[in-house]
Amino acid sequence: MFVDERVILVAAGRGGAGCRASRRAKYVPRGGPSGGNGGDGGSVYLIASTQLGTFFDMEDKVHHRAPAGMPGKGSNKTGASGEDLFVQVPLGTLVRERESGLLMRDLAQAGATLLVARGGGGGRGNASFKSSTNQTPRTTTKGEPGEERWLRLELKLLADVGLVGLPNAGKSTLLSRMSRARPKIADYPFTTLEPYLGIVAGEGYRSFTMADLPGLIEGASRGAGLGAQFLRHVERTRLLVHLVDLSGDPAAAYRQIRGELQAYGQGLPEKEEVVVATKTDLQPPAERLKELRAVVDREVVPISGVTGEGLPALLTAILARL
Repeated sequence: MFVDERVILVAAGRGGAGCRASRRAKYVPRGGPSGGNGGDGGSVYLIASTQLGTFFDMEDKVHHRAPAGMPGKGSNKTGASGEDLFVQVPLGTLVRERESGLLMRDLAQAGATLLVARGGGGGRGNASFKSSTNQTPRTTTKGEPGEERWLRLELKLLADVGLVGLPNAGKSTLLSRMSRARPKIADYPFTTLEPYLGIVAGEGYRSFTMADLPGLIEGASRGAGLGAQFLRHVERTRLLVHLVDLSGDPAAAYRQIRGELQAYGQGLPEKEEVVVATKTDLQPPAERLKELRAVVDREVVPISGVTGEGLPALLTAILARL
């Protein structure tokens, strides 16, 4: 199951209360206040982890609370501070405040850490109030409350290459042929309902990640189908591989996807693109390929995901642009 959004509550620990105590010892001629300060509450941090691919592991965990600080003790002993809580999130997580939508940080680097809720400070014991005019204070303070807030986490996949195209254009087949990923493949549209990632090995130990995204339809940039939900994953890719099915109207299909990318914006129209004509094994490709090349201002790579024809040339073209 692919989960790319999550709402969580993060709550830091409250500071421990200060202690009120007086020292009484037989051989100590001068006693006095000896109440120690309370410990600080634990803070909550988010940390980007390469071990997580989605928010699926967080599905049953909505509330993330750090422990409170311990109260102070007599003999000027400070209470123990609460341990900080580190919550692991997938690499590429956008952290927003739920109510305002304000972006707090983009955790796009492995190990990146963000403080999302600061622990409350410990209260003061009566020993800290002692002064020349107040030798036996009885005053103490409670610990401060820790910060608490609701967050919305959004995941944008980190991939070098993103596969885009209409439903049934051959994206899943291509990913399965070029990597060890095993996305669902069938002879009907919308077999891909969630993104899949695969590692593609090239020549000279060069490799890259390729993302297969659900097929786009007209109006995807405005929320139709699955497009708006997954178009944001394409934002992080370095290169688009645009698959066009030659068995339909390739020119119209190409224009439709380019129009959706243009409408969505966010830098997608400006990304470098490799145009791939697919399913050359099903149709005599010459005429349809000519129609596609008439509307594309760059090289078109014809391939067959079933027979493997053209895949070496496509791999070379991708590596050259990466």
